[in-house]
Amino acid sequence: MNVDLTSVMPWVQQLSFGAVAGFVAGFALKKVGKFVALTVGVLFVVIQLLAWSGYLSVDWGRIQASVDPLLEPTRLGQLWQGLLAMLTYNLPFGAAFVTALVIGLRRG
Repeated sequence: MNVDLTSVMPWVQQLSFGAVAGFVAGFALKKVGKFVALTVGVLFVVIQLLAWSGYLSVDWGRIQASVDPLLEPTRLGQLWQGLLAMLTYNLPFGAAFVTALVIGLRRG
């Protein structure tokens, strides 16, 4: 069996670049996500401290009413499906990218 490397090379390039890009993106997303979670947590504590001290008043019911529509399962499902469709547009690249993205998210 004689395989012509010139016909296989574009696939290898796409898969390898997709894997590297996916891992780096996943690793970075996890690091950024940790930073955002820390920032939001500290901000919440500061707001609660200011509210407890009497410096400001927070209407948490109004905030929840504004955020709840964004967190509905159908809305989140649509966002997830759109993200997957975008990431797997170029299938060989997308398959390697998504797989490595998950690995990068776990390693980060």
